[in-house]
Amino acid sequence: MHKMKWITALVAWLAAGSLFAQQGQQVVNAKDAAHLDAQQEKRALQVLTKLAERLMLSAVDAMPADKFGFAPTDGEFKGVRTFGQMAKHVAAANHILAAAALGEEPPADAGDEAGPETVRTKTEILNYLTGSFAHLSKAVDAIGQSNAFVNTSPISPLKKAEVTRSALVVESLFHAADHYGQIVEYLRMNGVVPPASRP
Repeated sequence: MHKMKWITALVAWLAAGSLFAQQGQQVVNAKDAAHLDAQQEKRALQVLTKLAERLMLSAVDAMPADKFGFAPTDGEFKGVRTFGQMAKHVAAANHILAAAALGEEPPADAGDEAGPETVRTKTEILNYLTGSFAHLSKAVDAIGQSNAFVNTSPISPLKKAEVTRSALVVESLFHAADHYGQIVEYLRMNGVVPPASRP
């Protein structure tokens, strides 16, 4: 949980830096001037994407296969996603935002962020989630390529004049961090200690 708070803080910091760097502006400190360039952003986002992937995949893998249909019922949980549906939702959003960052059309099977109906088992969901982070990593690798087109995304609040490749990646990481927190709660409700919290 502590790691995800740091990821969220770093992602927010990178998003702020991204807006300045992509507009050709410099972030200036009173003593030193530091210029954020696309390569520096790319390296930082590669590290954060790999960390988010490792945390999310290990957490999803930690849930027993027979608990992928679990959804809380005690309290205000009417209509919430099951554990498996949430993992698929994260993967679908990764694919949709990565596609926009790469100038691609959103994958047809991502649906309305629910993911493919045919992806149901633990193994299938883990494979879909793994593929989504590979797609997102491809978008990170394209940061700084001036010849690549970027689309707006139907699931992003960013308008055409605001959208950048970095911003879409940051949005995806922010989204994954939000759901990681929920996945951790689902794990603990089922007596599973999240791998990132184990000694």
